[in-house]
Amino acid sequence: MSDESEHPEAADGDTSRPEWRNFYGRIRGKTMRASQKTYLSEDLDSLRPRGITRAENPAREVIDPATIFGNDAPIWLEVGFGGGEHLVHMAASYPQVNIIGAEPFINGVAMLLGKIRAADVTNLAVHPGDARDLMDVLPEGCIAKAFLNYPDPWPKRRHHRRRFVTAEHLVPLARVMAPGAEFRVATDIPSYMAQALREVPKAGFELVAHSGTPWSDWISTRYEQKALREGRTPDYATFRRL
Repeated sequence: MSDESEHPEAADGDTSRPEWRNFYGRIRGKTMRASQKTYLSEDLDSLRPRGITRAENPAREVIDPATIFGNDAPIWLEVGFGGGEHLVHMAASYPQVNIIGAEPFINGVAMLLGKIRAADVTNLAVHPGDARDLMDVLPEGCIAKAFLNYPDPWPKRRHHRRRFVTAEHLVPLARVMAPGAEFRVATDIPSYMAQALREVPKAGFELVAHSGTPWSDWISTRYEQKALREGRTPDYATFRRL
């Protein structure tokens, strides 16, 4: 993503849950269609978990995930759901689980909301913001499965520190994932996968599988289709929380 916004780190030395974080990426894109604006105004509020934003939870107190969905079903997490194809597909395929999607790009959120309406799925929650803020307030070991599909590639070497597969993101992710929980990574960028294979185990995961063959319940996203059109090869890795 091209547009960048930065915030200074907290001054009190607490780097685990800073008051402000650097965020790199787009928040808004091109003008949305009228229908997408309608989805945002009519649907987002009822699907957004409470207690995630700093305005709602300035003390960053841990929230009870059961309050998000009103039940104790297993919870999955998708980080950066793009246009929402995979998120809605998984929700429809696994109605017995609850899935939270985190995405700061509001145009992608609007696209997802339209797909939720069309699919009529009810086991989804949508956090329209940084996944780190969500992971800050979730209790330890509450996530049974997590997905990172075609994340921002940040191809320039000096920008690799902005990728999700760094300790800044992986350590909080490991904290909220249950022992034995599965973490899936899909990308078409060889250096991204190489970084994931190197850094994810350092955060408390073990590599289970790595190949060019997707998972049996995988649905190809628009980002994957773009990669294929442009001649890039998709790559998939599965990790398990130790």
